[in-house]
Amino acid sequence: MNRWLTGWRIFTQIEDRLRERINMSMYPVGSMLPSEAALCAEFGVARNTVRRALAVLENEGLILTIPAKGRLVLGGDKPKDEPYLYQAIARELRGEIERGELQPGTTLPSEAQLRRQHGVSRSTVRQALAVLEQEGLIASEHGRGRFVRR
Repeated sequence: MNRWLTGWRIFTQIEDRLRERINMSMYPVGSMLPSEAALCAEFGVARNTVRRALAVLENEGLILTIPAKGRLVLGGDKPKDEPYLYQAIARELRGEIERGELQPGTTLPSEAQLRRQHGVSRSTVRQALAVLEQEGLIASEHGRGRFVRR
């Protein structure tokens, strides 16, 4: 896979290789691509060449640039407007409430359970729960937990 890049329009060769890696799950959905600097070093090209290839992949919807974070690999059922994990967790819990899997008055899983289930930090879980609380779907009771609103 480490063939030298030669000839005209090198950025198209880079985008083809990155597309192939995404399709082969070398860069799985939800993971971050290597930095521009790492890609420049790997392919032996200037940063503008890598940026042009990445722009094409972003236009195709394969990746999403998140300022100050990097480039996220998209795909599957993950909506493009949810680049952050807390948004996906909130969407999942919202769906369970709307489908009736979590009935009104039911206690939500604890922060620790949600952390283990999703493999995220406490603050990520708290952000997701705060979104649901702002939407009026859940209520918090100090010392008791979070409940689905009636």
